Amino acid sequence: MNQDFDVNSAARNWRVDASVSATPSELVNELFASDVLTLDQLKARLSKPDYRSLQATLERGETLDSSIADTVALAMKTWAMEKGATHYTHWFQPLTGSTAEKHDSFLNPAGDGVAIMSFSGKELIQAEPDASSFPSGGLRATFEARGYTAWDPSSPAFIVRHANGATLCIPSVFLSWTGEALDLKIPLLRSIEALNKAVTPALSLFGASEGTRISSTLGAEQEYFLIAEEYYYRRPDLVMTGRTLFGAKPPRGQELEDHYFGAIPDRVLSFMTDAEMQLYALGIPVKTRHNEVAPGQFEIAPIFENSNIAADHQQLIMQVLRTTARKYGLVCLMHEKPFAGVNGSGKHCNWSMGTDAGENLLDPGETPHRNMQFLFFCTAVIKAVDDHQDLLRACVASASNDHRLGANEAPPAIISIFLGSELTDIFDRLASGKGGRGPEAGLLGLGSSVLPEIPVHAGDRNRTSPFAFTGNKFEFRAVGSSQSISFPITVLNLIIADAITQLTAQLNEKLKGSDATLDSAVAELVKETYTQYKRIIFNGDGYSEAWHEEAEHQRGLLNLRTTLDAIEHLNSEKNLRLFEQYNVLNERELGARQEIMYDIYFKTVNIEGETTEYMAQTQILPAAITYLAELGNVEIKSKAVKGVTEELVEIADELYENLRTLREQNEALGGEEIHEKAHHMRDHVLPAMQEVRRAADRLEKVVSSKHWPLPTYRQMLFVK
Repeated sequence: MNQDFDVNSAARNWRVDASVSATPSELVNELFASDVLTLDQLKARLSKPDYRSLQATLERGETLDSSIADTVALAMKTWAMEKGATHYTHWFQPLTGSTAEKHDSFLNPAGDGVAIMSFSGKELIQAEPDASSFPSGGLRATFEARGYTAWDPSSPAFIVRHANGATLCIPSVFLSWTGEALDLKIPLLRSIEALNKAVTPALSLFGASEGTRISSTLGAEQEYFLIAEEYYYRRPDLVMTGRTLFGAKPPRGQELEDHYFGAIPDRVLSFMTDAEMQLYALGIPVKTRHNEVAPGQFEIAPIFENSNIAADHQQLIMQVLRTTARKYGLVCLMHEKPFAGVNGSGKHCNWSMGTDAGENLLDPGETPHRNMQFLFFCTAVIKAVDDHQDLLRACVASASNDHRLGANEAPPAIISIFLGSELTDIFDRLASGKGGRGPEAGLLGLGSSVLPEIPVHAGDRNRTSPFAFTGNKFEFRAVGSSQSISFPITVLNLIIADAITQLTAQLNEKLKGSDATLDSAVAELVKETYTQYKRIIFNGDGYSEAWHEEAEHQRGLLNLRTTLDAIEHLNSEKNLRLFEQYNVLNERELGARQEIMYDIYFKTVNIEGETTEYMAQTQILPAAITYLAELGNVEIKSKAVKGVTEELVEIADELYENLRTLREQNEALGGEEIHEKAHHMRDHVLPAMQEVRRAADRLEKVVSSKHWPLPTYRQMLFVK
């Protein structure tokens, strides 16, 4: 294989032409949400009574009036056909973590060779896909196939386009014939309602008007890698597993720190612009794009939205990035750690909560030490994170995220909160009885008269913290780049709803039958709660060994290092009570999710183990043997030939022995139960894979590049 030819081919394998170029000259305000059935679109197509009925569901959470379904369906079909759609689908999020869709045509035969385009209210509200082939964790047996998708009117319908047409996508939930949630959206919607019910009584104490509704908001930063297609399809590990199972450290990785925020390569920028135009049409408010830390790594980030909409939009962002990359001869890698030794990819979830009037409840304002409402809700978050470290770790647990957590700017597995210096000082002063705030930061002079003085933020940032306050929100940095954000948001909504419920009850007790003012009662409650839970606050280096020692042995925080350590906590008695108390998941639904996480973990590592064995046996070992044979034909007596031959023999024999061990572990599986198999993968297959990789990566540095069968890190990370 001629690797130089591959490099040239990979570098040239794209062209900007009419079929792939975006149209950034279009005004964004004209393009934005042009493929979304917005409320304004519906208002223009529905009668006033029908629109008001639908509006009551969307804005006030009232039960959907099924009698208007036919009218809405007609409006939806007419709009979609005007947009070029010929088919529709109930678009939902099964427990695979991705999305699912079954397309049906609007076309219906009417007899005598005539067909009409129809779409009824019944078809809008409910469909019946096969539920047996989706993961259910025991909720459904294979022979019990019936499942239902049901329209989620709180998320707008949209058009997905392809080269030969368009499809109307109707955001939906997915449930079993027995009514149990088989998806990620039903518990998310339940958790949003739980948060609303918890926050409303608390907010009324601070003077909120009656009828105020509360929802969580979210902005999810998406990190990803791009590599040339030329290399992707020459790497069975990338195709099968999404990550490189082999690859020697290149002479240069991210050490020079020159990629982060660097000039975006033209090919990549063209891809980004194209993707953004598609996302704008889908109503997704993407705001930021830039080079990330690792070579070949990039980021896209939208601004805040209602968390239900944000969850749908996050799935669409991943879909659009993947499909658009192919137009530019690239492949978009969403795996949390596609390349060893450089940054992994996360999906930083910026979470807050706000009212329907637009008030952000986690905005400290100019005087956070006097903002009792903010201090109350911030204290609730502190309590929630400490009480439910196990759930926060479990909701981001996966075999792929295990490779990322704990290094290269990804947070460690120990859950803690970064508050920053100013907020920590305010809480410490409250706890000590001092009150007030320390010296304000003021302005930062830049030493030149031509440069403006800039205001200093209330606190620095901490890229090693899994849960960091960043001005008016908390950034949950532990979420993996490939996963759906629906379950992490569900957990955040749930645990914070629980903390607010408890603190509101305590606040009412302090106010009952006493002369205490609201401010003094809140101050006392914040002091007591912060003192009890301040162990969860850590503003230092999350990677340091000293912190790990302190967190586990002095503070008593959990350190759930692997996925299997974390998910065994998921359906503990404490967590089961929590999910059931707020009607988010019942015992069977929660147990099913745990079972699916075990199953996915086992299958993920099993596929990786077998792929490692296949590549080492059929590609890497033969390359070493071929090169050895070539050296054996060299008749010139040379120290170089002898030395290389001896080194090759040593490493090839090591690879062969390690490969035999891996094959044995792959065949053993570890038992009959999924829990036994999952633990076997972690304890035996992963270490055996690592030993095979260690020998193979040594061979890569010895075998002639003419014989090496795989694109290298040097090529994949740097050829753009």
